[in-house]
Amino acid sequence: MALSMCYLRKDGSTKGGYGISPLIYPNLSLPEIYISTTWDQVRVFLFLFLFLFNPAAAAATRPSTNKTATKTQLYNPMRHPYRPNPTARNLSSRRFSCRRCFCRSCFGSIILLIAIFFLVAIAAAAFYILYHPHRPAFSVSSLKITQFNLTTTTFDGTTHLTTQLNLTLSAKNSNTKVIFYYDPMSITVSSNQVTISSGSFKNFTNSPGTIFIIHATTGLNYQLLDGDELNSLKSDLKKRNGIPLQIVVDTMIGVKMEKLKTKKVGIRVKCNGIRGWVQKGKNPALANTSDAKCKVDLKIFKWTF
Repeated sequence: MALSMCYLRKDGSTKGGYGISPLIYPNLSLPEIYISTTWDQVRVFLFLFLFLFNPAAAAATRPSTNKTATKTQLYNPMRHPYRPNPTARNLSSRRFSCRRCFCRSCFGSIILLIAIFFLVAIAAAAFYILYHPHRPAFSVSSLKITQFNLTTTTFDGTTHLTTQLNLTLSAKNSNTKVIFYYDPMSITVSSNQVTISSGSFKNFTNSPGTIFIIHATTGLNYQLLDGDELNSLKSDLKKRNGIPLQIVVDTMIGVKMEKLKTKKVGIRVKCNGIRGWVQKGKNPALANTSDAKCKVDLKIFKWTF
């Protein structure tokens, strides 16, 4: 085999052998190759042929100049997907939206309450114009202390009170279209917060523009008194103008207007300014009720209005 030496330049010309003309292949970039044997010339022509008709195969034949190895990325099925954390801007926008929703709900609730208040006020005004209601009025017509005994036992020194009182109250309905209906009443008579008599009265109905008379008999049967209660009663009995009395009536009342009937609510009637005298003879004396005044309060649970 004959040996020949040639040098192939980048511009396609050769030195000491055959080359490739740049006029035929103007876009072909050729590396500088040193050829020392005839077999080397064959390899060069094979490389050029592959480069022209199959560039991928030619690239595979060229040695790689990248010295860093590429790492193959393997798929891990147990690996959790990437989820970016919300930024501060997203958090601030969410907080702002929550505050805006809360403000809207508060504003809507306030508007609803105001609307309900106005509707109730309009209904109350219409009811007052149509019916012009008045609360029931009570007064004390008469009161008698028919029995008042203080008994002190000798072996233990305790004192017991036995009383009986006859009283008459008046319940007035000043309305023209409103009917009051009452539950049974509990009546208590006291003197300086010391209970001296208690009783009850049956239920009744008070028609419009009428006065209902309440006759009740109350009393105590051998009620034990403590030292303070006994001293208070003895001090009141020594007064010439009589003992101060207070009448308290607790009951439930309902209102009926034509076909409308309301639920019953509690009321408390307090009557003050009464002076009574204990019986000294056969005929009991009437109590002084000229200065008596009764006040009606609405009672809800433990509060009175």
